[in-house]
Amino acid sequence: MTDARSRLIVALDVPDRTAALAAVESLRGHVGCFKLGLEIFTREGPRIVEEVLNRGERVFLDLKLHDIPHTVAGAVRSACSLGVHMLTVHTAGGQKMLEAARDAAAASASPPLLLGVTALTSLSESDVRSIGISLPIRSWVEQLGDLACRAGIPAIVASPLELPVLRPKLAGRLKFVTPGIRPSGAPLHDQVRATGPREAILAGADFLVIGRPILQAQDPPRAADRVIAEIEKALSEAEF
Repeated sequence: MTDARSRLIVALDVPDRTAALAAVESLRGHVGCFKLGLEIFTREGPRIVEEVLNRGERVFLDLKLHDIPHTVAGAVRSACSLGVHMLTVHTAGGQKMLEAARDAAAASASPPLLLGVTALTSLSESDVRSIGISLPIRSWVEQLGDLACRAGIPAIVASPLELPVLRPKLAGRLKFVTPGIRPSGAPLHDQVRATGPREAILAGADFLVIGRPILQAQDPPRAADRVIAEIEKALSEAEF
């Protein structure tokens, strides 16, 4: 797998098993990993994870776990037993919850890469104010990144717009996974803090998460290949 392709994660934000597996078959060999989120997992359960894995693909299970430490630890153990490669927890759950998730993952036979979700890319500055956060989004995300580091979480999910703040301080300590990626000409949908693939890689992203711009394209494999070409170009330009 090329370095550029390994960095592309396709979000299977689709309603059911049939649509998810059709997308996997269409994009096999074109992407590095498939993300299964709340919509498809709530409908299909662990079976859909197993079916994607059985096709030889990597699975990023995006459940954004956020509960008391004991409950999150149990959920992490359950996810690890499925054999997923990446798993999300909410950094807003606090250090004890993050440490419980870390310990549960470390104790599994095949630990996934734990990702601490910071501020959702659908949130604007006014949204953040409305939930009681007085800091600018960049400062809030920086604090959450520090928290993830202290708790031993190896990666965080953040908008590409926050990476210029995060990377100088946390590069080498954390990997950065960026949703909110919109290729040139693609609609934003509900994404507020978004950039293109090239800009995200140059800002320091390790992995890009893209869903609808690829899945809803007339030719999804070709759309994925265009993103990979952008990633390759950015990697050749990057100075880090």
